[in-house]
Amino acid sequence: MKRKTIRNHRDFITSPLSPKTVTDFCVIKAKPAKIPGDARYGLIASKRSFKLAVERNRAKRLMRDWIAYNEDLMLPTLDYIFILRSGILNATRDQGRAAISIALHKIAKAHNKNAKNEK
Repeated sequence: MKRKTIRNHRDFITSPLSPKTVTDFCVIKAKPAKIPGDARYGLIASKRSFKLAVERNRAKRLMRDWIAYNEDLMLPTLDYIFILRSGILNATRDQGRAAISIALHKIAKAHNKNAKNEK
């Protein structure tokens, strides 16, 4: 099942307590899904990180490929926000897929830990 994308600006806002992890290619933040079972993801590629539109578009295209490859690791109860970093343009497909896989495992672990502490 392909995830939908976050389009509304307000839906990109996360709380400071939300699970977060950093890779060489992006910062990943997670928050409870607006509609559980219909989780989404959002990409942020700023002009500060990528001066040219060509670079922003390429970075987003790479990240969409990596997300599609690792989609089974994404929890259905979380929306994910990927803040892209300039290092993504120098990454190979395998490096990116591996980095996102590790990062998604960390997010899932942090989310499960938080859920356990709330009970």
